[in-house]
This record gives sequence, C-alpha cells and structure tokens, in this order.
Amino acid sequence: MRIPWNPANILSFGRLLATLPLILLILRSTHLSLFISALLFVVMAVTDTVDGRLARRYGWVSNLGIFLDLTADKVYTSAALIGMVAIGLLPSWIAIVIITREFIVAGLRSFAAAEGTVIPSDRWGKHKMLLTIIAIVWMLLWGSAGLAPGTHLTPFPAFDTYLILRLIAFLLPLGFWIMIAAVLLTVFSGYDYLRKAAGLFTA
Repeated sequence: MRIPWNPANILSFGRLLATLPLILLILRSTHLSLFISALLFVVMAVTDTVDGRLARRYGWVSNLGIFLDLTADKVYTSAALIGMVAIGLLPSWIAIVIITREFIVAGLRSFAAAEGTVIPSDRWGKHKMLLTIIAIVWMLLWGSAGLAPGTHLTPFPAFDTYLILRLIAFLLPLGFWIMIAAVLLTVFSGYDYLRKAAGLFTA
C-alpha cells in the first residue's frame, strides 16, 4: 500500500506533531511560553488553510489527507483549549461546550456517511472555527502579558510605561468576549448540523 505523503499531507501531519510542543508551552505558563504558543498556534492555523488549498490545486486529495486534516483540526484546537483551562486562562465550561460540539458533529457526519448521506462543512462551522482561532490567540497573548486573571503572572512593566502598550493592554481582554461569541456560534452551528440531519433519525 502506497501512502500519499505529499506536501499537503505532511503539513497536516506536522500540525498533529506540533500539538505536543503547543500544549507543553501553554502548560509551562510563563510570559515567553504563552507568547510562543500564540505564535505557534497562528502557524498551525495557517497550515490548516494551506494544506487544503494545495491538495485541491494539485490533485493531492486523498482519504489519508482528509483524515489527517479533520483530525489535526480537532486535536490541536481541543488541546489548546484544555491547556488554557488547566492554567486558569479559560473557564472550563467554554472548552466543554466547544469540544462536545466537535464530538457531536463528528459522530453525526460519520452516521450520515454510513447512511449514504454527506453533510458538508457549512459557513457557520467555518466562521465558528475562525472566531475560535482568533479568540485562542488573543487570550494566549493576554495571558503572556500577565493581564489574564488566571495566569498568576506579573504584568510586563512596559504595559505601565508606554501609551501604545497600554492601549494593547486595554484591548487584550476583548479576546474573552470573542471567545464567548465563538461559543454562541458553536452552539448555533451544532444545532444547524442537527437540523440538517434530522431526517436521518426518522427513517
């Protein structure tokens, strides 16, 4: 059996491997480690977009690629959320809602596929993912600045010295409210998936 290790699949697999250093950096919970974890998460999110485009453009779409892409998305996002809960940067109920929705949708799509029905990703799910990514990065930066309530870090002195950094310090807490918006969209998109698949449960 030939395994299609093309660049798109390598990016997806690399995203899976990068989950370990991501979670270790978050759990270390220092100014530097949280800042680096935010940068790493951005890189992982970018590769999440790039690998799919490469696969479609160059005809590298494969079952392995689809599996790696879908799995990596859920693994690295869930790991980041759990790590943020562990260091007190994120309320546990937010992570529970988002991760539970992922399990429900994944199970629903698997069930639909077994019944010969394909439930594609919709715009609400994509918007939810984008908001979640933005919120995670924003909150990691918030934590790296020592401003988040649960990180127990001393704020960088620069935030008390320079006007531009004071403005940044003021804006960083907005990441929490972006996360709340992501949770609301998560619930709505999960409901939308269930609504579309309702006919499968009455057959």
